[in-house]
Amino acid sequence: MAIERRIASLNFRELVVLCLVFLRRPQYLIPTYKATNRAVEISDRLYGDLHHEDNRTNAFRHALWNYLICQYCLPVAGCPERVMSWSKKITDLHERLAPNEDLAKMMDLHNNKIGRELFLNFSGKEMDILTVLQQMTAEAVQVKSPAEIEEEQSILVFIEKIKR
Repeated sequence: MAIERRIASLNFRELVVLCLVFLRRPQYLIPTYKATNRAVEISDRLYGDLHHEDNRTNAFRHALWNYLICQYCLPVAGCPERVMSWSKKITDLHERLAPNEDLAKMMDLHNNKIGRELFLNFSGKEMDILTVLQQMTAEAVQVKSPAEIEEEQSILVFIEKIKR
């Protein structure tokens, strides 16, 4: 599984950092893990391996991942602000530990934020988040610089077009 491979690839320092984060908030471990698995499962089903590149489908996965972390952790946390803070903390940590170029990290952080904002705006409302995210994915904007990412406040962004 992708999550287990990613954890296994961490060096000792990175593993310690990850463990410390979850030791401070152990109640979020299982819901975060389930949300992460679910985001990957859905992305695999919809896009195959394409979501592992810096393209539109990757933007979808990052936004969905943050949305699901918030959704799965809400019953434990009790309030949306707490789960949004948790989701930001854990996904920002992922980006800090991931071997990505700076522009790709900025793209991922931006799309993570979009997922949290979707959660805040649509939490408790009857809606199909997958349909919303797929529409947003279709409308995602290709960027080539950090300045372009900053310009797109509420739109998913990506770097590369899908290579076939």
